[in-house]
Amino acid sequence: MNTRMQVKLLTDGRRLHLHDGPIDLIIEAFGEMHQIDAAYRAAVRRFATVLDELCSELSLLRRPYDAGGPQPGGTVAQRMAAAVAPYATQTFITPMAAVAGAVAEEILEAMTSAVDLDRAYVNDGGDIAIHLRPGQRFVVGMVERPDRPSLFGSAKLNADQPVRGIATSGWHGRSFSLGIADAVTVLADRAAMADAAATIIANAVDLPGHPLITRVRARDLAPDSDLGDRLVTQGVRDLDDSDISAALDAGSAMAESLLSAGLIRATALCLQQQTRLITQTNTKLKITSSHGSLVHA
Repeated sequence: MNTRMQVKLLTDGRRLHLHDGPIDLIIEAFGEMHQIDAAYRAAVRRFATVLDELCSELSLLRRPYDAGGPQPGGTVAQRMAAAVAPYATQTFITPMAAVAGAVAEEILEAMTSAVDLDRAYVNDGGDIAIHLRPGQRFVVGMVERPDRPSLFGSAKLNADQPVRGIATSGWHGRSFSLGIADAVTVLADRAAMADAAATIIANAVDLPGHPLITRVRARDLAPDSDLGDRLVTQGVRDLDDSDISAALDAGSAMAESLLSAGLIRATALCLQQQTRLITQTNTKLKITSSHGSLVHA
């Protein structure tokens, strides 16, 4: 029995909070009360085993993904591997880049397999898996920085659109970043896909060797980090407009390539109060921003 796990209904009486070690979920389901109760029970049952399953394969999940090498056996770990596989031949990436999104997906699937809900989401620290029945929708806020309230826009997600996952990455977040983006928010077909893509794009928003950027070896901050000796961003002083534009250009180029490959549906890149929104010209996604430019791929 998992005695570490914490389970509680939040004070609003609607959302469920699940916590176990580094995993912290906020869950909300919509439907009849008996359906919501059944969904929350299913979420708790599945959540109780997730961390131990991940820990049993942690050494493999912290290695750079290799399609020809050993593959993970757990369902969450398999989601992680599938999400990072498209990037593994071009850049360094481990399955850990998609862990939060994969956990959110797994818990949501447990809920929707148990009962037919109108809507539901599982939020794992800002990486969100979404369920929508036909005719349903969500409005999702987007932030400039994941470490503080900084809403700059929103996306309207309808059931007839393919987006079922949202993730945010950046050097202010809870995970390390190789780039300097304050936040990169990605909308994709699945949460694990969004998680991996947000990591890749956030890493690309960068100014290598710039004197106003402080970087530290990942292992000096966390000895067991999957990033090892790679330099992660720990500080970005005020940049001039040309530097901000150059960094956002690099990230935008990466985002456009992922959009063309069908790995993402849209993304917002934020750096020092400047924002780029990138989506397809023919998309039905409704994304609004209080500032920034809209760039179509």
